[in-house]
Amino acid sequence: MWKEYKILKVFEGRSLLFWIITSIALVGVLGIVDYQTGNEFSFSLFYLFPISLTAWYVNRPMGIFTSSLSALTWLAADISIREDSFNPAIYFWNTIMRFGFFIIVTYLISELHKTQQTIQTLAHTDHLTGTINSRYFHDRLGIELNRSSRYNRPFTLVYLDLDNFKQVNDRFGHEEGDQLIKFIADELKRQLRNTDIVARLGGDEFAILFPEAGRQEAEVIMSKIYSHLTEQLRQKYPFVTFSAGAVTYSATPTSIAETIKIADDLMYSVKNSTKNGVKYSLYTG
Repeated sequence: MWKEYKILKVFEGRSLLFWIITSIALVGVLGIVDYQTGNEFSFSLFYLFPISLTAWYVNRPMGIFTSSLSALTWLAADISIREDSFNPAIYFWNTIMRFGFFIIVTYLISELHKTQQTIQTLAHTDHLTGTINSRYFHDRLGIELNRSSRYNRPFTLVYLDLDNFKQVNDRFGHEEGDQLIKFIADELKRQLRNTDIVARLGGDEFAILFPEAGRQEAEVIMSKIYSHLTEQLRQKYPFVTFSAGAVTYSATPTSIAETIKIADDLMYSVKNSTKNGVKYSLYTG
């Protein structure tokens, strides 16, 4: 299963141009094989392979183009080995039928891919904030742990929790509390780099992953986030602040759970003392 997963990831990492060129080349090869083997052997089923590749990995229009190319290639092979008594109308009819069948396959595969992507997005996304959810964050953190261990590069994990969030729900209702959570998530995403990852772990708790970021770099980013969020919260919720623990890992912990717990404990050391602050730490193993 793990080998199959890695193979799938390699395929998904290929560029659109790779799949387009590969599919067109496969259609050409099938046309040549069709011509060389004559009427004795049929390779019609194999045309579905390049059609499926473009419909899945590129898009539906490219799948339709590959379907057209496959039908015309098949027609060209038929004409090149035709018998003198063969009726041209049959060529036309067969080509239309093949093209129609290819179009149906293209539509079904592209719809299946769209459904698969939707399911994957729902499985990875927090429904309220649009950030990734706790389960997917664990997966991404696991990838970063492996990369850090392999290349001996640091990374920083921030565990963030709102202070006095319960007062928002008590005073204004849970809908207002949800709006505050969404606001925090949006502001975090605006302040972060494209390579950074923010996740809602549940309730009013967030995690931020800074891949390959040392302590100094993380402190600069978190300083900006702290100043910005503090100012934004002061305007509407002056009693709401946040506590955060930012741990830079120069060594790799033994597990994902341990990595999170270290940052979580640091965050609670802020929350249980002064609140409204960010504490930094360096994990060396």
